[in-house]
Amino acid sequence: MSIVVEHEKRRKEILENALNVFMDEGFENATFQKIADRCGITRTTLYTYFKNKKEIFNYSIKQLMIKAEEDIQNIQANASMSSVEKITNVLLDILRLLEQNRLLLSVVLDYLLHLSKNDVDPEIRVRRRTVRMRHILASMVIEGVKAGELKKVSVKTADDFLYSFIESAIFNLVVLKRKTVGELRDTVVFAVKQFARE
Repeated sequence: MSIVVEHEKRRKEILENALNVFMDEGFENATFQKIADRCGITRTTLYTYFKNKKEIFNYSIKQLMIKAEEDIQNIQANASMSSVEKITNVLLDILRLLEQNRLLLSVVLDYLLHLSKNDVDPEIRVRRRTVRMRHILASMVIEGVKAGELKKVSVKTADDFLYSFIESAIFNLVVLKRKTVGELRDTVVFAVKQFARE
């Protein structure tokens, strides 16, 4: 196995342990030493993989976003699907990914609360991380309207509406501590069908 592959595998193992530390301690109280201890390595070794806890945290979010964007782009490129099917499948795929990453979402919420306490506007961070996903949703709406498959709607309003399902899923999974958002799936399917041209 190449060194690069082994290094990446080790980074993912560290990430899993770090998420548990963030969950147990909260973002603020998690330290680089606690993460190293949980991983069974020294802080010096941990520095060969990450420079600080914030980099570990950002890496975990980046990995989730990369996976989500890859899945979304594959659905978007599928010419055999209608616009309604694409938008529905993208949202359902995102809900599935959120369910699989409930632990990370809890850490993200803790981090955003940490920012708020320190007079940093968390909305800027959230917007920066989600702008590409929102852009893809908006472009699918535009594509559907142009193809005559969707009703003429305000793209911004439609994008906000569709994105609200993602926010609702996060609230259900993190704040209400639900393990699944099954009921929300049915709502997504119903709601997206309302955009279809009759």
